[in-house]
Amino acid sequence: MKLPSLRHNVQNHRAPGNLSTQEVPMPGSGSKPRLPGRKRRRIWRRLGLCLLFLGILLGIGRAILPWAVRGYVNRTLARNPLYEGRIGEVRIHLLRGAYSIDDVRLNKTTGNVPVPLFAAKSVDFALEWKPLLHRRLVGRVLMEQPELNFVDAPDAGEAQTGVGGPWLLLLKDLFPFQINSAVIQDGSIHFRAYQAAQPVDVYISTFQATIDNLGNILDETKPLVATVQASGLVMDQARFEYQMTLDPFSYRPTFHMALRLLGLDVTKINNLALAYGKFAFKRGWFDLVLETDVKEGQITGYAKPLFRNLQVFSLGQDLAEDNVLQFFWQALVGGATGLLKNYSRDQFGTLIPFTGDATGANSADIFATLGNILRNAFVRAYLPRLEGGPPSADAIVFQPPEISDPISPGDAL
Repeated sequence: MKLPSLRHNVQNHRAPGNLSTQEVPMPGSGSKPRLPGRKRRRIWRRLGLCLLFLGILLGIGRAILPWAVRGYVNRTLARNPLYEGRIGEVRIHLLRGAYSIDDVRLNKTTGNVPVPLFAAKSVDFALEWKPLLHRRLVGRVLMEQPELNFVDAPDAGEAQTGVGGPWLLLLKDLFPFQINSAVIQDGSIHFRAYQAAQPVDVYISTFQATIDNLGNILDETKPLVATVQASGLVMDQARFEYQMTLDPFSYRPTFHMALRLLGLDVTKINNLALAYGKFAFKRGWFDLVLETDVKEGQITGYAKPLFRNLQVFSLGQDLAEDNVLQFFWQALVGGATGLLKNYSRDQFGTLIPFTGDATGANSADIFATLGNILRNAFVRAYLPRLEGGPPSADAIVFQPPEISDPISPGDAL
């Protein structure tokens, strides 16, 4: 009789208390029993290696991402044929979904303009988290110490206005999401004329501005959804305020805008007055109120320039000038402002109504302007506030610009 093999007997033998599925190793075979813990350790080891590899890839991607973004930004800025862009370091902020660009400059490529059209210490693009509650993915741009330079010159190649640059398209290319808000911190705006006899530089410093709800996140039914607020100092001295409400989705421009400038020392803009008016101020203070209402491109509004304690002509000072024509012109301007000023307030001023079309020519009412000069001089002096607002209001209050008969004594001032 053939006896069963030892292996067959061992495989079929089950010792009490042993697991039925566990094999008993053969003596001298060198194999070890399989333990469940070893399999788990192998799985964790493989998972750790995968995570390590993924971390290395992310680290490499994070290291080259600023370089890639910098190259993309440079290529985007180079698309404009009139202006060239230069930037500094690019920093990525993954945790808040943002990136920032340092030392941004846009220089005009034609002509010889010594200042950039735009420069900023830093421009930061970031996602807004609050609109996510409204299921909207939008962004915000923050500009630190931006500078905007407009230059006037007889030659168009030497002038710099920014016209012709696709700036909104450029902004869209730099950030993939819709811009919903913007913040400007400690900025400046300059108007310059280098080719005048005395170079002109009239500016607004410490400029702060906010633009909110450009994407109409909060209220989709309100016709004027976006708001703009700004403030600053003109010539480091006079207070400047600006407010606007607008509909960013209107096919034609639709907005309401108001600004106010209070207490500018006119001697600080003598270079401007000499370059464009051929006279200089001896003393005085300047206030300006401007309000504009634009509905579907149709413009109505007014400007209210006011001069207080003004002196343009001084016989002793102007006699010392070599230019005889300027002497007589100074005397004429000084005599006219002195004759037509309101003596109770020592103020010369007027209200200039204007109308027009946003895509066509605009015009000011000359006769109304002259009538308002007489009204300010002989009826009642204008105040540096919005027309229709409360007399004691210090803040800008939006009111529709209702301009009636310019010389009617019953009109609200």
